[in-house]
Amino acid sequence: MSYIRCHKCDQHAAMRMKHHRLNLCAEHYIEYIQKQTLRSIKKYRMFTHSERVLVAVSGGKDSLALWDVLLTLGYQADGFYIDLGIDEGLGYSSKSRMMAEQFAQSKGARLTVIDFAGEYGLTIGELAKRTRRGTDKPCSVCGIAKRHTMNAVTQRGDYDVIATGHNLDDEAAVLFSNTLRWDTDMMMRQSPVLEAHHGMPRKVKPFFRFYERETAAYALLRGIDYIQDECPFAEGSRTIELKHLLNQLEDQSAGSKLNFYMNYLKAQEQKFFNRDKDEATRANLNRCLQCGQPTTAEGLCGFCRLLAQSQR
Repeated sequence: MSYIRCHKCDQHAAMRMKHHRLNLCAEHYIEYIQKQTLRSIKKYRMFTHSERVLVAVSGGKDSLALWDVLLTLGYQADGFYIDLGIDEGLGYSSKSRMMAEQFAQSKGARLTVIDFAGEYGLTIGELAKRTRRGTDKPCSVCGIAKRHTMNAVTQRGDYDVIATGHNLDDEAAVLFSNTLRWDTDMMMRQSPVLEAHHGMPRKVKPFFRFYERETAAYALLRGIDYIQDECPFAEGSRTIELKHLLNQLEDQSAGSKLNFYMNYLKAQEQKFFNRDKDEATRANLNRCLQCGQPTTAEGLCGFCRLLAQSQR
């Protein structure tokens, strides 16, 4: 194998990025990820150094890498982890929680842990089984529960913004899925920044331009220990299938995923989507009668309805 030099020095390149035609050594790669993250934060006005950021951590590479970058850049970034009780004989939640706690301890950072079963009386798997939405996989129930809990923790802690570790592979797969269905309602809501409204906190994705392999490389080079197992409930999911298809396209044409998503963002900026319907929906949000969070329903929000169903 030929010796590949870093484009910024004569050191051996630790990372090759074909889509950028860029090779970087470990030091310059870490610097690159941190600078590009800062650039995205500033360009999309995600948050400032005076705002309090809550980082949703899962114990995986993306969220822990994001937390590391934000702390390194000097942002007021605390973490929070939701223990969903997904063990199923493999100890998934136990392992991922340990990774999040170990990282927080190593950085002297604050981590809030929410025990889902302790908070609501049952694990996410049990909640899914007791509701009509749990007939197949609990992923949809999990998504509703995590969004609800994120909003609640943000309000309790008086945080200004929630940051998640969604990477380019995640965003491209979601966009691909919505495009296949031509779900314009969902497409126009997909963005690196979802502004705060009706008590809902601002939500941002500072890693949206990084490939999954790039965040994994950053975590490795920074010595971040993370859980490498996939969630056992995710096996055979539609998202994983779509990621596989996009990876095949990427292998044939480097940069395809990045072009797909970034050109979509340009279309958004050029008012390709009519936002009147979305803005009208937001303007007519109600308050959940149980928890007080915004909802399009006139009674209970989706999460509180799930809890009510589980108790029947």
